[in-house]
Amino acid sequence: MIRWLPLAAAAVLLLSGCASSQLKAGDYGTDLPPPSAGGVVAPVREYRIGPLDKITIQVFQNKDLGLEGVRVPVTGKILLPMVGEIDVVGRTSTELAADISARLSTCCLQNPQVMVQVDEAVSQQITMTGAVTEQGVFALRGPTTLLQAISMAKGPGPTASSRVAVFRTVNGQRMGALFDIDDIRSGRAKDPEIYGGDMIVVDTSGAKSAWRGVISAVPFLGVFGPLL
Repeated sequence: MIRWLPLAAAAVLLLSGCASSQLKAGDYGTDLPPPSAGGVVAPVREYRIGPLDKITIQVFQNKDLGLEGVRVPVTGKILLPMVGEIDVVGRTSTELAADISARLSTCCLQNPQVMVQVDEAVSQQITMTGAVTEQGVFALRGPTTLLQAISMAKGPGPTASSRVAVFRTVNGQRMGALFDIDDIRSGRAKDPEIYGGDMIVVDTSGAKSAWRGVISAVPFLGVFGPLL
C-alpha cells in the first residue's frame, strides 16, 4: 500500500459526514480555478524550475561542461563548469539554456549549443488514487487536462465509475470539485486543467467504496468550492 493512503483514509473519516452523496442534474463541476499566484504551486503553462527539481544541462560536443541529474538546492543556485554560479530557480529551460550559452560564448566557446532538461519536477507533481489502474505520484511535463492526468495512471480501473473528484489548495484553502469523465469524453463538459499539487480521486462503481466518504465531501455546486 502506498504511503499516502493512510492520510486519505483519515480524510474519509473526517469528511464522510460533511455532505450528501445524492447527485442531481447540474451537480458536477464545469471548471477549476488555478492555484493563487502567490501560492507555492504554479501553473504549468510555462514551467519554471523550482528548488529541489532535478535537471540535466548538456553542452553539445562538450560533455564535461554540463551536469547530469543535478538536484537544484534550496538556494536556487548551481555551480556550472567554466560558467560558475548561476541562478536557475524561476527560469524556464529555454531561458536558462540561453543564459548558459551566452556565458559560454563570452568565456570559451563559439556558438555553444546548450540544452536544459527538467528530469524531475518536484513542484509539479499530482497524486492519482482511487479506481485507477496505477495509483501513485506523477510529474507534470506540461499543460495537462483531467483526462490526460488519468491516462498517466494508465486509465480508470475495471471497477471505476465516471465520478472523479479533484482536490486543490486555492489561496491557502483546501477545495474540491466533482467531474463526470463520461460527460467530458462526449464533449458535454469541459476537460479542466490540472495543476501541480492536485489530488485526483476516481470513484468506484461498487456499492461500497473506500473513497466514498472523500467523494461525498466535495460540494456539489457545479463549481470548485471549499470543503465543508
